[in-house]
Amino acid sequence: MTYLWYLIAAFAEIAGCFAFWAWLRLDRSPLLVGPGLVSLALFAWLLTRAESEMAGRAYAAYGGVYIAASMIWMWLVEGSRPDRWDIAGILLCLLGSALILLPSRS
Repeated sequence: MTYLWYLIAAFAEIAGCFAFWAWLRLDRSPLLVGPGLVSLALFAWLLTRAESEMAGRAYAAYGGVYIAASMIWMWLVEGSRPDRWDIAGILLCLLGSALILLPSRS
């Protein structure tokens, strides 16, 4: 379930950040900032849903999912398909995320 929360949180974070990117880098309307801020607040709330006793560990494990979601965003929203190096990096990051999140620490 944690990875599902991470995935939803990642797209909320990316959408919020992209709103600012679109405004400041792509000359889009500053009205995008409002929904972007709401999306970033939603991201912060969603990240608290992840199962982890330590916030730092949750954030570190989330990083791998964020990287994968960013590459998916790049492909689906920005129209640039990830290349083999992107895919290798995604797999490496997801492996690192799993190594942080999955071991039992009782």
